[in-house]
Amino acid sequence: MAIFNLNINGKQQQFDLEPDTPVLWVLRDHADLVGTKYGCGIGQCGACTIHLDGAAVRSCSVPISSAAGKSITTIEGLSENGDHPVQKAWIEHDVAQCGYCQAGQIMNASALLKNNPSPSDKEIEAAMNGNICRCGTYTRIKAAVKTAAGIGN
Repeated sequence: MAIFNLNINGKQQQFDLEPDTPVLWVLRDHADLVGTKYGCGIGQCGACTIHLDGAAVRSCSVPISSAAGKSITTIEGLSENGDHPVQKAWIEHDVAQCGYCQAGQIMNASALLKNNPSPSDKEIEAAMNGNICRCGTYTRIKAAVKTAAGIGN
């Protein structure tokens, strides 16, 4: 066990955990932030996507030791009132069906738009490719990303 200081959604928190504890479990089991979902556990599905120093990462594959001293943003911290442009676009396009993957989808899309505010269709498809939606709402996801970017459908 070791002490790790994490900045989660702008709040400093301290955890006494094994260095290889995945950030996903730190968030869900120790910080009581359950918006980040467990999907596959091997970084392939994207349900656990968070921002680590602004970059979209799979929290199931990032050990707490690698996150120490970095800024973590979860779906709960993306916006105080759920009014981030991506969240608003998700509602406008009625993206969610079962909703399980949506936090990861939204976190991935918001990181894309932060780095590329006007992505092409191919850039959206490439960036979102790693996030799996079992309900198959990919067309609505792309439309929502374009709306959030202000580039229409």
